[in-house]
Amino acid sequence: MLSILTYRTGAEAIANATDDGLQAYLVSGRETRARRVAGQLDASRVMINGARHEPLAPFGGFKPSGLGRECGVSGLEAYLEPKAIISPAA
Repeated sequence: MLSILTYRTGAEAIANATDDGLQAYLVSGRETRARRVAGQLDASRVMINGARHEPLAPFGGFKPSGLGRECGVSGLEAYLEPKAIISPAA
């Protein structure tokens, strides 16, 4: 499922109006604002401003998208929800 939501304010974007939380894409003209909003989104990965896929970052999902991460320590930490915030300026 793909949801595209527009927003005017950070609070509006953070409202997390979807039932899924696998991955989010965030586009913003201000990197610091984008990172602040990304940290509050309910998604296991947040890609900022077209950042590339990072295969070593944790991957799984929040909400009905599921938990169950594999590849090392993240797969063993079943009670945590790792999150990766990825941007080209990192």
